[in-house]
Amino acid sequence: MTDTRRINGRAVNPIGLGCMSLSWAYGVPPSDEDGAKVLHRALDLGYDHLDTANIYGLGHNETLIGKTLRENRGKFFLASKMGIIVDGPRRGVDCSPEAIRQSIDESLTRLQTDHIDLYYMHRRDFTVPIEESMGAMAELVQAGKIGSIGLSEMSAETLRRAVKVHPVAAMQTEYSLWTRNPEIAVLDACAEVGTVLVAFSPVGRGVLAGGVHDVGALVEKDLRRNMPRFNADNWPRNRVLIDRYEAIAAEQGITPAQLALAWVLSRGPHVVAIPGTASLAHLEENLARRDWQIPADVVRQLDSLINQESVCGPRYGAMIQQTVETEEFA
Repeated sequence: MTDTRRINGRAVNPIGLGCMSLSWAYGVPPSDEDGAKVLHRALDLGYDHLDTANIYGLGHNETLIGKTLRENRGKFFLASKMGIIVDGPRRGVDCSPEAIRQSIDESLTRLQTDHIDLYYMHRRDFTVPIEESMGAMAELVQAGKIGSIGLSEMSAETLRRAVKVHPVAAMQTEYSLWTRNPEIAVLDACAEVGTVLVAFSPVGRGVLAGGVHDVGALVEKDLRRNMPRFNADNWPRNRVLIDRYEAIAAEQGITPAQLALAWVLSRGPHVVAIPGTASLAHLEENLARRDWQIPADVVRQLDSLINQESVCGPRYGAMIQQTVETEEFA
């Protein structure tokens, strides 16, 4: 894989760090002290693209990054997101100009910085024309509060409408061997308009990193317990695919996570990945073989093994799926 790729003209390591699990999602998050150790070690290892959001831990994640890394702010490309409301009577998505202006100031305060390099609308607000939301985001660029605009989990059509208002530096969406939706349209659309595709969950919610063998062992608050691919009907069949996948990784002399990341980055020079972890060991593992080039025959082998037809179950339940605009397979 290449040494660096570019987001809004800024050279970054093609493997960044998704910071969500330091505050929320996969069971009990680490203490602030341990989370700070992960962040500092990430910078030491060469991670220079950190991704957070205002909803991760209801502001905790941004606060942790701000408190921990404010003295090192110039050493990394900082991305955050707004738009999802997870508590209170306004629960849903709000990307109105008013919400955008309020959210950026709140995030800047928590992050203890005067600018965010990449600021995303976390989901599509179907009550507000994308052009109107983009106009408000463009004002933040002009004001120097953000360096560039990102969209998350949105369609190729929305991307094309958005770039008519202002360049879109990045489209963040779930992309891995077992979530192939970007291949319907968004992957090509990003290349067409000069937008980087930022792949979150590139190791398949830990499945492609050897991190899930017994779903029953996942702690109660682990969000994967409510995802269809992990239920009693689908998981046994998906587990068979993973066993074969792990054997391929062993044959190549790399770990499953390293194979998953190499596959994602092989999809185009405009793709970067942001695996998340709260583990120092995994943090090091994800970068340890970044120089490894995935052979074309291995790509073909993986594509035939794990794809939209072989994986059992949708990635989200029906309620969450309603907030995602990314194209779906028939």
